[in-house]
Amino acid sequence: MAGREYAIFDTVIGRCGIAWGRSGIVGVQLPEAREIETRRRMLRQYPDARELRPSLNAEIAIEAIAALLRGQPCDFSDVALDMYGMPPFNQRVYEFARTIPRGETMTTAAVAKRLGASGAAHAVGRAMGRNPFAILVPCHRVLAVEGEADGFSMNGGVISKRRLLSLEGALTRSGPTLFDALLSVAPPRPHS
Repeated sequence: MAGREYAIFDTVIGRCGIAWGRSGIVGVQLPEAREIETRRRMLRQYPDARELRPSLNAEIAIEAIAALLRGQPCDFSDVALDMYGMPPFNQRVYEFARTIPRGETMTTAAVAKRLGASGAAHAVGRAMGRNPFAILVPCHRVLAVEGEADGFSMNGGVISKRRLLSLEGALTRSGPTLFDALLSVAPPRPHS
């Protein structure tokens, strides 16, 4: 779709991507194994997007994503998302998921109940699996079963989900993860 831009940016876990349009962020991409793969995925998802300097909204999102991935508190509430064309139910799920506090989780059944759709736990799970706003809409905080960080649609699957929950302190009862140990010894990424 015309009128979209994207940028690739540094985080402690690698080079991520973000795409935006006039109405807000349209997608976030966690890093692939190599930057070129992250860039290719962005261009497959947004083939007409141009690589540009981030808009103010995208810059706020980038700074908050980078902070979260460093394990620091961050706030995404001011980041505008462009949900045009998405199913209304998914939009409601994404808006609700944005209200789940850092370090906390909810089950898909609990989210469905809070949305007034008690029998729609699977629909909530499908919406989370299609979430294009990785981290900005914290689908990692929505679990199929209480206390079990299972499936995740983006790169790294359940490992990515566990990493994010660990960074937020939501997995404290299971102890430190391998990611926690590796993050403490990983060399810092150069900042551009």
